[in-house]
Amino acid sequence: MSLNIQGIVSSVKEELAPQFEEKLRSYLVQQDREWLIEQIIRLTLDSLYIKKKDIKAIQEQKAQERLSRIERLKDMALDREKLDNFLKKHEKRDRNYLIEAGYLINNPPEKGTELITEKYRSNQGNELLILAKDVLFALLFGDESNHVKFTRIEQELLTLTVPRFKSESLNFMKATTEISGLGTWQDPDSVSNDSRADNIILQVEYGEVEGELIGDGIVTSLSLINNLEINEQILYARMINVEQSTLIT
Repeated sequence: MSLNIQGIVSSVKEELAPQFEEKLRSYLVQQDREWLIEQIIRLTLDSLYIKKKDIKAIQEQKAQERLSRIERLKDMALDREKLDNFLKKHEKRDRNYLIEAGYLINNPPEKGTELITEKYRSNQGNELLILAKDVLFALLFGDESNHVKFTRIEQELLTLTVPRFKSESLNFMKATTEISGLGTWQDPDSVSNDSRADNIILQVEYGEVEGELIGDGIVTSLSLINNLEINEQILYARMINVEQSTLIT
C-alpha cells in the first residue's frame, strides 16, 4: 500500500530530525545569551500578551522618534529664508541625480515596485531622507513651540494618495485623516498598474504663507521622500485652498 503525501512528509521529517537538531544546536550555541533568553520567554508566553508587548514597544519607539524629530526641528529653526535655501538646493533632485550623486546605491528597485529600503541608500541618502521628512513635518505642523517661524495667512488642504503597504513611510504625519481608496491608474509600461490597488488617502490641513512657499516646500519634500523611499512612478498629491473649516457635532 502506497503512502499518502502526509505519510511521506512525516517519514522525511523523522529521517532528518537528528541532522536538524544537531545543526540547530550548533547555531544556537553561537548566539547571544540575552537574545536566547528573550526567545525562550516569547515561546512560552501567551500570544496575545506578546502582541500587546510588541505594540507597546512600537508605540514607545514611535514616541521616541517624534521626540527626536522635534529636537531636530528646534535645531533647524525653519523659516522663509531657510526654506528658500532648501528649495534651491533640492527641488531638481530627481531619481537619476540621486543615483549619480551616490544617494541611492546597489541598483534600487524599479519605480512603481517595492519600497526603497535602507540597503539601497548611502549614509548621505539616509540623512537626506530624514531631512525631507523633518522639513515636511515642519511645513505641515510646525509652529513657534518647535522654532518653526512662518506667517501663515490661509488654510490649505493637502490630499496625498499612497499604496497601503507603503503608507508606513509617512507614519510620522500626525493629525491626518485616512480614507481607503481603490486605484484606477493604468501604467502604459505595465510596471505598476494601479487598477483596484489598495490605497490610503491622507488629508491634512496646513497654513500657507504669501507666495505659496509652503506648497513648494511640500512638493519638494514629497519628491525626495518618494525617490528615496516610497518609490512610486507617480505620487498623487493635491493642494487646494480651504475657505472655511469647522467641526460639526
